[in-house]
Amino acid sequence: MAKNVLLTGGTGFIGKHLTDVLIENGFTVSILSRSSRENTPSITYYKWNLKDNFIEKDAILNADYIIHLAGEGIVEKRWTKNRKKAILESRTKPIELIFSALKENKKTLDAFISASAVGIYGAITGPEICTENTPPTNDFLGTTCQQWENAADQITSLGIRTVKIRTGIVLGKDEGFLKKIAPGFKAGFGAILGSGKQYLPWIHVEDLCQIYLKAIVDNNMQGAYNATITDNTTNATLSRILANLYGYSIWIPNIPEFLIKLALGEMSIVVLEGQRISSEKIQKAGFEFQHTDIEATLSTSLS
Repeated sequence: MAKNVLLTGGTGFIGKHLTDVLIENGFTVSILSRSSRENTPSITYYKWNLKDNFIEKDAILNADYIIHLAGEGIVEKRWTKNRKKAILESRTKPIELIFSALKENKKTLDAFISASAVGIYGAITGPEICTENTPPTNDFLGTTCQQWENAADQITSLGIRTVKIRTGIVLGKDEGFLKKIAPGFKAGFGAILGSGKQYLPWIHVEDLCQIYLKAIVDNNMQGAYNATITDNTTNATLSRILANLYGYSIWIPNIPEFLIKLALGEMSIVVLEGQRISSEKIQKAGFEFQHTDIEATLSTSLS
């Protein structure tokens, strides 16, 4: 019988791609949803409600693996106190609910795999290349990711292999990061943000989904793994490539930091700062990236 993978966030950008990859590789997929959806031969939908601490029992009982992708968007709205709370709780509360359901039903899993983010290393631009051993920072992104991963570690206490995938910017055709920024470049108004020296740790959605698949089938994977390309792509690099792909050179001066901070508030650190990230650990685990050239990746993602 095919193994079942239960997804949170299964209807989002990454979740949709991952669902296809899992089905192609012989898994059945279950997706937790806040609203009723019609099942398909390969996908079963179960209801859950975080406010009521409710999750359909069969979703847990039928799962062999659980992958947690759900979470409010980091850059969708300004970081008010309430927004910060929503960002954090949308990542930690689902894990707490799953933990309680597993414990209550005395249910074990082959593995629990949670998304995380390279934001755990903080919003800092500098020469350091962050590894999985780099200490978390105490800014909003760092503490949010740390609490996110601490929640996932609860699952480990149940004797379940737990993997945390620290992701950067995810690129894909007409989706994710590019969906937000490409229209401005396409219209001829592309610009470099701030100094342009901030690094942009990136990964193609196809590679990211293959990392999740590997985390399922590789019983040796446990703990945190960076899931980004290790290169020197900066905001300036990406901006110039995007403009060139649309047939022009950037003519607008760099957008000053103070204007970005005025417009975005504290959230401006997401676009004004960025780290270099090591992918050595996942590569030593046997993973090979298929999308390693930023220009080629952008070209195929925009075509």
